[in-house]
Amino acid sequence: MAKILLINPVVRQEDNPKHIPYGIAQLAAIADKEGHHVQLFDANAWRPDDKTICAILKADDWDIIGLGGITTTYSWVKKALRYAKQYSPRSLRMVGGGLLTSMPRDLMELLPEIDIGVVGEAFLTLPEIMQKIDDKKTDWSSTLGIIWKDERGQLHLNPPRPLVQDIDQLPYPTWDMLPMEIYFKNSALLYSEESFTAKRRMDVNGSFGCPFICRFCFHLGLAGDLQYEDQRNDKADVVFTHDRINRMHSPRYLVDMVKHMRDRFGVDFIIFYDENLLAMNSASKNTWLPALCDLWIKEGLQPQCVRDGVSHDPKKCHGIHWGGTSHAALANPQILKQMHNAGCCQLVYGYESFSKRVLKNVGKGSTPETNERSLKITLEAGIRPIPNQMMGFPDDFFDSLIDCVQAWERLGIEVMPFFATPYPGTEWFNKYKDKILAQYDGDLDAFLTDLGDATKMTAVICENFTAVELLGLRELMVNRDIKRIKEYEKTWRELHGEPKFSDVRWEGASRRSNLSLIKS
Repeated sequence: MAKILLINPVVRQEDNPKHIPYGIAQLAAIADKEGHHVQLFDANAWRPDDKTICAILKADDWDIIGLGGITTTYSWVKKALRYAKQYSPRSLRMVGGGLLTSMPRDLMELLPEIDIGVVGEAFLTLPEIMQKIDDKKTDWSSTLGIIWKDERGQLHLNPPRPLVQDIDQLPYPTWDMLPMEIYFKNSALLYSEESFTAKRRMDVNGSFGCPFICRFCFHLGLAGDLQYEDQRNDKADVVFTHDRINRMHSPRYLVDMVKHMRDRFGVDFIIFYDENLLAMNSASKNTWLPALCDLWIKEGLQPQCVRDGVSHDPKKCHGIHWGGTSHAALANPQILKQMHNAGCCQLVYGYESFSKRVLKNVGKGSTPETNERSLKITLEAGIRPIPNQMMGFPDDFFDSLIDCVQAWERLGIEVMPFFATPYPGTEWFNKYKDKILAQYDGDLDAFLTDLGDATKMTAVICENFTAVELLGLRELMVNRDIKRIKEYEKTWRELHGEPKFSDVRWEGASRRSNLSLIKS
């Protein structure tokens, strides 16, 4: 049987390893179940030096060396592939995940060490690749969902592989192949009292997909949005559409998994990786989360402090608290109370902005009013809302930044906005690609390398502000300094005149900014 080395790359070098690699550990479980010889090296947990990476690659006569990750892992994957070609030249070098799926042709050209790229979901593709290796077959033309090189070095993009419909058939991740104690050491997250006092936190992927079309978001090829320009032409490329296929694990599958985590690892907190819990619940006609909450309680996972109506005491509390992500427009008191009663203690809300114009262009389906309402009713339900916000959107201008600061004041929240980043695979990357690359002298490799830290400033897609202006304006926003924001607006207008807006005709912004100048 084939020998495969799966490598989880370093995700953020500047931060501690906090999240267990769910997807690649599931792939390891699938390969192991098929009878192959699997090793999973978690570089994100171990943080190895280059000497150790090379030693791992030379440790066995690997048939396949597979790496996968998101776009921010580009630099590390690039380095590992270079070493793989040098120290394990006979191995088939394979890359998948969002990194490859977002731009398969570009990435295969940027990283010539890749032999096969897995486009989209790998659950069925990986076993087929491994079987062909076992059978010593080198013709990849019939394997769905890959991009590959022939003996002349020509690229071929095969037709897409359909998504797995029943995701309950997927095995649990191979946690026993991972250095779990490293992750448990970093269990605490400063989101809620319960997560901050957690000692053995683990992560769960309850669903794949999201029904919304946020233009800054990329669904990794798992949400039905991945299409091909022309399936009959293997020289074509992928495109990302507004099509959606939303898939959820059954409540029984998830609760049984969490019970296994509790019995095997003593887990005390669960983070749901899902893009958006409430959005997926809406896609299920509002049946999925209530059923999950009911079963969570029935199977004895409800935290003791919630059951007894007392304050959380990590020394006494048994049961499992949990948290995930939410959507402002879909939050309602009933479902939030059900979630809290089952142990949900925190929800991350992607508010993005409190500007009506910006939110409309983002395509998120929320408004400033739903943002504010969701925060209030989430607190009232006993769940801590974590407001996540960005700035530097194409349509941001002084009025939208002031809208945000005024909302923070009304709501009594502290926010340090991220900068809107046009990651490959997103609608905004494709729209602004020329503008993005112009900021890196036309060098796509340089742009991808710059994406290693998700919190830093990279390519600017804002129509009105430069990187320097955005950095300074964020500082003024965080300090609630509306006075100086308005003062700089006067200077900006003297230099540039009227603002530019990208997709939405919005005359109100210009009128409103003029009014703010008069009032100031």
